[in-house]
Amino acid sequence: MQKNDIVKVVIEDVGVGGEGIGKVNGYTLFIKDAIIGDVVEAKVMKAKKNYGYARLMNILTPSEYRVEKPVCQVARKCGGCQIQEMKYDRQLEFKNQKVRGNLMRIGEVPEQLLDRIMEPIVGMDETEGLGGPYHYRNKAQFPIGIDKDGNIVTGFYAGRTHSIISNTNCALGVEINEQILKLILDFMKEYHISAYDEGKHQGLVRHVLIRYGFTTKEIMVCLVINGGGLPHGEVLAKRLAKIEGMTSVTLSINKEKTNVIMGNVIKPLWGQMYITDYIGNVKYQISPLSFFQVNPVQTEKLYKLALEYSGLNDVSCGNPSDKVVWDLYCGIGTISLFLAQKAGKVYGVEIVPQAIDDARNNAKINEIENAEFFVGKAEEVLPQYYEDYAKEHGGETAHADVIVVDPPRKGCEETLLQTMVDMQPERIVYVSCDSATLARDVKFLRGNGYELERVRAVDQFPHTVHVETVVQLSLKKDTPKIEVIMEPEEESNYTPKGKASYSNIKKYVKDKYGVNVHSRYIAEVKRLCGLEMGENYRKSKKENPDIKYCPPQKKEYIKEALRYFGALA
Repeated sequence: MQKNDIVKVVIEDVGVGGEGIGKVNGYTLFIKDAIIGDVVEAKVMKAKKNYGYARLMNILTPSEYRVEKPVCQVARKCGGCQIQEMKYDRQLEFKNQKVRGNLMRIGEVPEQLLDRIMEPIVGMDETEGLGGPYHYRNKAQFPIGIDKDGNIVTGFYAGRTHSIISNTNCALGVEINEQILKLILDFMKEYHISAYDEGKHQGLVRHVLIRYGFTTKEIMVCLVINGGGLPHGEVLAKRLAKIEGMTSVTLSINKEKTNVIMGNVIKPLWGQMYITDYIGNVKYQISPLSFFQVNPVQTEKLYKLALEYSGLNDVSCGNPSDKVVWDLYCGIGTISLFLAQKAGKVYGVEIVPQAIDDARNNAKINEIENAEFFVGKAEEVLPQYYEDYAKEHGGETAHADVIVVDPPRKGCEETLLQTMVDMQPERIVYVSCDSATLARDVKFLRGNGYELERVRAVDQFPHTVHVETVVQLSLKKDTPKIEVIMEPEEESNYTPKGKASYSNIKKYVKDKYGVNVHSRYIAEVKRLCGLEMGENYRKSKKENPDIKYCPPQKKEYIKEALRYFGALA
């Protein structure tokens, strides 16, 4: 196969990015916008030894799964909807198989187990007359730029580019967005307000952020600007304020040459600095910088599943008012406050200080007093808490009844997973936006005393390849939960057993030398000894991170433990 070859391809599968997959004489081609069952004519754009990438030229025979007329006319150009031209029931099947495939291939979960525990994907009700769910997003960020004719435009970036596809009427966003965007574009033209040019780092208006409260009908507009203020901003604010539901008009100051959209400084133009909305019966205040799930209808279903999987609704699991829950990567407390309605105590952890401020405030406005929040990296806060607890309680192990994690796409670091295992909660509920890293972490947890009990995908993002997943892992009944304390004179009674897990190493050092060793120290020594490690151990996003290295004496203790368990010669 050569570049620029024109070929006829039968599409037999769909890749993780939504691209169609077909073969020509045994040679695999990935073709964007092609759907299983299509027979297409495609032009080879990049040819490697065993596979290549091709551009869809013509649909010779459309698939039975293909939508006759897509709702959005720029869907193929725009990078937002990768699979809008696929019928919605087939989208759900694709996403469910994506989660299942990753759990089997990466997580090494037996197919027979998934056959038994995996529940049907939670789809979204279709928008009347449109053949699928649309207008479900409560948030959208629109870049502002100049087209080839010099006109100010807004829309979304074409796939894998920063070229704006002009469109003020996105089929996924709420319908009020179009009115707001046209008003802003007219204002900019009337008052000669410049659009930002990424290449030159010139121009004023970079993006427009719009948030909409599905329950409250409140609207927020935030203009991201490359400057300290917006000329005639009071005029724009007055015009926007006339729109029913308008609650907050602000400016986000971002003067950096960066792809990061929002700046850290928010200035008011009109109204409040936030809007409010509900998930279930919990009320949230949402600021321009708040992380809040973009599909509130599906989010409520997702969080109800997380609550169900936690067992806090299950009377057979004991009195929920006695349960201690940790919610890691808690954001503004969305899941935490859901769980706090049933649990005795909920601890939330999030790295973004403003998100924690929002979480505490959200707890206050909902009169929830049993939720406590900590600022910091989950992979640092929980291990440190575990270590400090042992010091303060004479070696007693910190315990949680339920741990909930909702990490970013990279998943959890192994030091965090190991601390979770050490705390031995009855249940771990893992909410994931990336089923590949979920599968990797499930593999670790299944290998360290937990078993996968329930799995369910939730379609938070119809017409895209993205899917949320929630799983429940339970502590295996044969996993010992008794802490054995050995006296120094019993040293001769040690017999090699088990493997060099973090918990075993910690216990060995504690029993023999009476000192605690942090998970980070074990990770450091394992790396120094050339033992297999995950790629993110001890890495920091800071340019000059303040890292505490393992003291020499503890380093020797850890090496001895590694030798004891047969991991080190």
